Amino acid sequence: MSKDFIEELRWRGMIHDVMPGAEEHLLESMRSAYIGFDPTSDSLHIGNLVPIMLLAHFQRCGHKPVALIGGATGMIGDPSGKSNERNLLDETTLRHNQNAIKKQLTHFLEFESSADNAAILVNNYDWMKDISFLDFIRDVGKHITVNYMMSKDSVKNRISSESTEGMSFTEFTYQLVQGYDFLHLFKEYNCSIQMGGSDQWGNITTGTELIRRIEKGKGYAITCPLITKSDGTKFGKSEGGNVWLDAKRTSPYKFYQYWLNSSDEDAEKYIKIFTFLTSEEIIDLIKEHKNTPHLRFLQKRLASEITTMVHSQDIFENAEKASNILFSKTFKNDIKTLDEATFLDVFEGVPQSEISKTDFENGLDMIAALAAKTNFLASNGEARRALKENSVSVNKEKINENYIISTEDLINDKYIILNKGKRNTFIIKIV
Repeated sequence: MSKDFIEELRWRGMIHDVMPGAEEHLLESMRSAYIGFDPTSDSLHIGNLVPIMLLAHFQRCGHKPVALIGGATGMIGDPSGKSNERNLLDETTLRHNQNAIKKQLTHFLEFESSADNAAILVNNYDWMKDISFLDFIRDVGKHITVNYMMSKDSVKNRISSESTEGMSFTEFTYQLVQGYDFLHLFKEYNCSIQMGGSDQWGNITTGTELIRRIEKGKGYAITCPLITKSDGTKFGKSEGGNVWLDAKRTSPYKFYQYWLNSSDEDAEKYIKIFTFLTSEEIIDLIKEHKNTPHLRFLQKRLASEITTMVHSQDIFENAEKASNILFSKTFKNDIKTLDEATFLDVFEGVPQSEISKTDFENGLDMIAALAAKTNFLASNGEARRALKENSVSVNKEKINENYIISTEDLINDKYIILNKGKRNTFIIKIV
């Protein structure tokens, strides 16, 4: 093997539990390991990045990664950490979601390679759909006792929770279905390891138990810690909800900003988990960052690495440019290079007013722009005072009271940025 997988994860802070014998098992020869992904959406989000990185490191260490789309389990719902059941999906939707997820995984995993350790994608619906209930309880269910299933934390927590109505039989059987996946992959693909978050330990060990009892084989479990933020808020969430890998759901600019706004403590942790930088590179970055923390070297490198991986180098450069644009010395030219969606992201939350094309066709004098037509400033008098004080700018360029806003000033053919002083910003939209 080119690198010791467990050691690689250990220094990155990505190991929670390793089943005894797994480390030696990995050092003997190329191994296959799988992780399951929930297909209830057609995009993964940054909460999925840790398991994705686990598989990516696994492949980079010379082993074979298997990404499992939980088409069958997606029709049931995993009780781990959930307070209620998820919505059930039809097969057409699941197939669409599977294709979209594979496309995102190709940014991290090599599927098309002719190498022995090329990644593969499987869907558990393909082997579960033809198994009857009677077959399942006869061939699988009889090997696992109810006592064993009840001992799992994910089950105990749901049953004992006072805030829910308990747990359905459907969800109770989840660990058996996931365990059967491991058994199937063990038999069909010689897949001997399952990985996942620490909350998956109970489900994974049900699989190792089935392999032991039915195949007289040995399966292994490796889990990583659940990522937390230093301020106590949930990792992977923004004000708008999940931070998605799909640019249509979370714009690249907002995606970039999420990482750029990490605290120093979080950035030091994330740079190890979410990039492929070496330990030497990371040690140097941390040292450089601590010498000049105000320059935010860690956050900038983290945001750069992960935005490039998820989107592309070009998209990262656009997001970086948009992020720096408010401080640009060539603002007027730079702002016109942004597409409308990114422009609106940059100025999200800035108050706006609309002016009709008819009212704008002969240009807009500054009193109308500041007060009469927009109410940016409270009165015409306040507008005149601001202009006399030379505190007003159009698209970041200072102007006087005689200035007429024209089509030359339009950004994306419809927006004008007004400022009074450094702090008060306003957008005029021509409709």
